[in-house]
Amino acid sequence: MTKDCRPRNCRWQALLAVLASAAALAAHAQTLPTVVVAPHAVELTLPAEALVEAVKQATVAAQVSGRVVEVRVDAGQAVRKGDLLMRIDAREASEAAAGASAQYGNARAHYQRTLQLRQQGFVSQAAVDQAKADLDVAAAARGQTSVNVAHATVRAPISGIVGERLTELGEMATPGKPLLTIHDPDGLRVTASVPQYRLAQMRAVSRATVEFPELGKRVNATSVTVLPTADAATHVSAVRVGLPGEIGDVVPGMHARVQFVLGQTTRLTVPQSAIVRRGAVTAVYVEKQDGSLGLRQLRLGEPVGDDEVEVLAGLRAGERVARDPVKAAVELKSARRTGP
Repeated sequence: MTKDCRPRNCRWQALLAVLASAAALAAHAQTLPTVVVAPHAVELTLPAEALVEAVKQATVAAQVSGRVVEVRVDAGQAVRKGDLLMRIDAREASEAAAGASAQYGNARAHYQRTLQLRQQGFVSQAAVDQAKADLDVAAAARGQTSVNVAHATVRAPISGIVGERLTELGEMATPGKPLLTIHDPDGLRVTASVPQYRLAQMRAVSRATVEFPELGKRVNATSVTVLPTADAATHVSAVRVGLPGEIGDVVPGMHARVQFVLGQTTRLTVPQSAIVRRGAVTAVYVEKQDGSLGLRQLRLGEPVGDDEVEVLAGLRAGERVARDPVKAAVELKSARRTGP
């Protein structure tokens, strides 16, 4: 106690300090966003990992042998059906087509001569039939080689985005070798793997939400289809989930998480954003009756609803929780500095 502080004056100073601290806490409480926790109806969901797929996707493969002499597109480029993608050196196919065309001309001339000789009675009808058969074979060979020449010009079978280019300029193309892939970005779905013991529940599911963790996006599914197949090794079944059109930045092969809605239940929850995680400890900032804040450890369950987590222990209905734990920590630290 200082010389200027008499007992009565000290009591007044202490009272003023308490009032100032209470006023500061009241001002902090007005600016700190909070939520009153209470049991409420939430959706009971089944989570599953999934992979994004394109509904319309095509792998363009070579149909003739030859060296790739021209490449018009690259990965990420938009194309329309019928656009020129690549050209393959078709000299070998062109030579084969020329030979087939010559054989066709010879067979046609032979057939016409045989037909004239038959009219004059010099050959039998069997000779005419044989000449006609040779002409048909030559015509088919000419048509086949003409198609092979056309296949040297590779065009887009569908409209979409080039997902991957698998062959470079100068490489050798052979029949069946993949050249590039194209997918339609407006037609996407995800395929999730669900344990077989859950199939009885899944057959009644019609709603689901799809989350893309890397993008921070969440969308509602347009359809849920359980495929009538199962993997004998992993004992899981595939479930196709339709996506709405025009989801930016979502591409085939991307990871997704699906929440299948099984029904509704009542749970006590807190927002995901209110949770403080320090190692293995999870807690929230709780507002006490006097307006001060305290950090309280919780035991949490599974995520439910829209960005909420079930509270198993640590909170009671009616208590007020700070939505922003960072701001709550700053307020609590400030209150301790200004306290008596």
